[in-house]
Amino acid sequence: MSTAEEGVRLASKRFYTALNRMANGDASQMAGAWSHGSEVTAQHPIEGREVGWEAVKPSFEQFAQIATDGNIDLKDQLIRAEGDFAYELGVEQGACKLGGHQVAFKHRVTNIYRREGGEWRMIHHHSDTSPAMMAVLARLQAPAVTK
Repeated sequence: MSTAEEGVRLASKRFYTALNRMANGDASQMAGAWSHGSEVTAQHPIEGREVGWEAVKPSFEQFAQIATDGNIDLKDQLIRAEGDFAYELGVEQGACKLGGHQVAFKHRVTNIYRREGGEWRMIHHHSDTSPAMMAVLARLQAPAVTK
């Protein structure tokens, strides 16, 4: 394993630690995993695309506001690094509660990292959409029915 690959593996661990904290209501560690430039992007399992750290950061914070009891694992990890850029492929699987509703998921993911000042930072996160998450969010956003 190359030194670059080891560095990306550490960056991935930092991101997935932060992602698990987010799935338990705390997005504060996410900033340490990401580059903070205007070029960073994210496509989450609940659809949409965020461009720039000023949009990516609040997307994780908003999710954390309704997420509890989460556990997310990255399986089938593949890392490739070349120069100051690297990518990671895998399958995210786990479960959490969104607004009190249990949701399980398993989706493919691609993460892109860039070396900045000797440390690897995420610049892009993309996952398949999660119909289960989207269904729970739709229920949470539906107007309450009164009798």
